[in-house]
Formats: sequence, C-alpha cells, structure tokens
Amino acid sequence: MTNDACDVVIIGAGVAGLTAARALAESGHSILLLEARDRVGGRVWTRREIDTAAPIELGAEFIHGQIPQTLNLLHEAGTAALSADGPHWTLLDGKPQSRTDELFEQVQKGMKKADLLKKPDVSFQAFLDQGERYGISREARRLACRYVEGFDAADPARVSAQSIAEEWGSGGMLDSPQFRPMGGYSSVLTALAGKLDRDKVHVQLHTVVKAVRWKRGVAEIEGEFLDRPFNVKAPKVIVTVPIGVLQLPQCAPGAICFTPALEGKRAAIAGILSGSVLKVVLRFRSVFWEELQGGRYREASFFHSPDTPFPTFWTSMPTRSPFLNAWTGGPPAALLCEKSDAQIVQAALESVRTMFGGSLPDGKAQLEAAFVHNWEHDPFARGAYSYVGVGHNSDARRELAAPSTTRCFSPAKPPTPKVKPPPLPAHCKAAPAPRVRSKNV
Repeated sequence: MTNDACDVVIIGAGVAGLTAARALAESGHSILLLEARDRVGGRVWTRREIDTAAPIELGAEFIHGQIPQTLNLLHEAGTAALSADGPHWTLLDGKPQSRTDELFEQVQKGMKKADLLKKPDVSFQAFLDQGERYGISREARRLACRYVEGFDAADPARVSAQSIAEEWGSGGMLDSPQFRPMGGYSSVLTALAGKLDRDKVHVQLHTVVKAVRWKRGVAEIEGEFLDRPFNVKAPKVIVTVPIGVLQLPQCAPGAICFTPALEGKRAAIAGILSGSVLKVVLRFRSVFWEELQGGRYREASFFHSPDTPFPTFWTSMPTRSPFLNAWTGGPPAALLCEKSDAQIVQAALESVRTMFGGSLPDGKAQLEAAFVHNWEHDPFARGAYSYVGVGHNSDARRELAAPSTTRCFSPAKPPTPKVKPPPLPAHCKAAPAPRVRSKNV
C-alpha cells in the first residue's frame, strides 16, 4: 500500500502529533497522521463506566497550573477544568494526619541556598546527600526522594538536580493549582482530533512504522498497516513517538530504523530518561472512606502512605465516585512493573488497607473492579514519564525538538554545497503542544 499525496507525514497521534497536524492543516498543508494503536491520544486514555460520574484515566489526569493551550482546548470542547486541590492526609506513626508543607518548603529553601542552577549539575541524590549543609533535615530529604520518584517518576540517582530545582522552585509547577478536565482528558482529544480538517488530514490507525529513509527533499516511511506492507513518501516528517521508543537500539524489534541514523540527536536522546509509573484505579462498592472516622475524610483529595508499594492515592474530588486511584513512580514502580496485573492490583489493595488501619469495612468496601495499564510494557510507549538526566538540564528537550536536515544524497545526485535543504514549516516549529504532563503519566 502506498500514499504519496501529502506534504507532511506525522508519526504518532498523541497530543503532540494531533497538535502538529491541526496547526499544519490550518496553514494549508496536507497531512498523513500515522498511529500504531487502534485509537488516537497516546498516553492520554480515558475510559468511562456508564453508572459513574467520574472518568477512569489510564493515562494523564491532572493539569498543573493555568496552562493556556490545554484550557483553550477544553473551552473549545465545551467543558471546564475542575480544581483538584483539597485536603491531603498522610500516614504518620500509624495514624493519618493532615499534611503540612513545612518539610517540602525546607527542601525548596535548601535548593535555593545551594544555588544549583549556577553550579555544575549533579544528580538529585548527590544534592540530597549534602542536604544537611543547606538546612535540609533527614526527614525532609526522605520526603524529597520519594517526591521525585512519585511526581517526576525519576530515579534520584540519575535525574538532573538542576531540572528539579527549575521545576520545584518558587512559582514553579509544584506551587501551581491543580486541575483535572471535567469528564476526563478525552475532552482535549475531542478538541484536537474533532476539529481536524479531514480534507487536509488523513488519520491512519493500526500503522506500525518500522523504517524512515531520508535525504534532502524527501523521506520514505515503511511499515505495516493492518499487518500488510505500507510505504509512503513525503517532503517532511515529524516524529512524535515516546522517548522510550527512540532509545531502542537501531533496528531492534519495535524500533524505528532511521537511515541515515539520527547522529545529531544522539546526545539529546540519551539525555532524556524514561521513568516508570503504575496507576491502579480501584472501584469499590461505595465511597467507604467518606464514612470512616465520623466523616473525617469526606472532602479528602489525596492520601499518602509512604512505606507501602503504592504510597499515594487520590479520589475523584470534586466529583464523588467509588474510585480510589493508587499511584507509584520511579525505581519502585519499575520493579513492580515486572509483576502480573493481578499482583499489581493486590499490592494496591494492601496499600489501601495499610492506609486505613489494616482492614477495610465489610460489605461497603468490597472491591468491584480494578483498572491498570502497564505503560512500561506497552510496546508503543515503553515508559510513562520522561525526565532529564544529569548534565543535560532543559537543553536535551530543546535539541530533540529542533528540526534535522541531512547532506545524505543518492550516488546519482552528488551534493551541491550552495543548495540549502528546505526548512521545516514555521507552523510546525511554533505550534505548542498542550502540556498534559501530570502526576500520573
């Protein structure tokens, strides 16, 4: 099968790919949007149960701060962003206690005192090891380590301390209000995919790209569409696949084989690390936690149980539903990802029991269903989050996003030094993808 009648091929129909397709189509370009899955959205994946008001988010769920692109898309879809800020309860000395931010503020002040952004980069763990010099207590360092694993899905020993300082600094992402799209993140996909001009954008699902051969002025993409050979040529290609796919060895199973290899991107690809995350959505017979302790947790948004396999849970507040979302990230999640789904669900249940005193009320707390998607083992994701490794800070992401050209020519057409390769369309460079990065994929 071939299709050569397009200006740009986009590989990957996640939020980035959909955003690029929409921007380019609005500027008059014809687009072929290829997606390996049987749906668009990538790591945005909303499920719904017919008898509950809250959606089941198997991927991204939260909006961190007032992100204009995301909020504008929600407005287009006719929906709103609901505040997800609410009471946090943390299990300390065997009893849930209302959370204070004193320890985290201690870490923020320590990072500011260390002036990390003006020094050679080190791992976040290396910074914490010197934390006492900057007034960070052992308890605060322990909290920070768990937070970088949970919020950033990062390995403290590998993540850039400078990148964490930028993110956690005053006025950064963690100081911003938290929201979730009313009705789920599928609203963002509705605004993006539903508004595509289908006269200009051809969306083709079930298409696994295996090879991209490129030279000045043309790229050839090969793969399979519904298990049949597929081939297309276009002047330009935009690649929006996850970093875990790009980091596969050249031409390994599941990899995209680029010819010539992306030598100019090698350092950037190596500098962005893929983090593990597991989220289990537990559906109970009732919202049992609202009846515990005389209704003490009725308005709770988050629960934290630091010493359990799933150290964080959240409710659907402000929407009331019988769902508890269990969450773990970083190296602990990577280990748990190797278990079966049944074992993962059992670990989540045990963590819930620990949070609420070792047992759950009979009857009303009966588990009715559990939903989990292991993004680490998803062949088209190979990880949930990405984070910046030591020594790269934010440069790696900028370098990876920059357009590539090549001076590779076929033998029949020797190079002409004065001829410049055509630039990537300006709209492709300028169109910002909505930020959907969240505490859960």
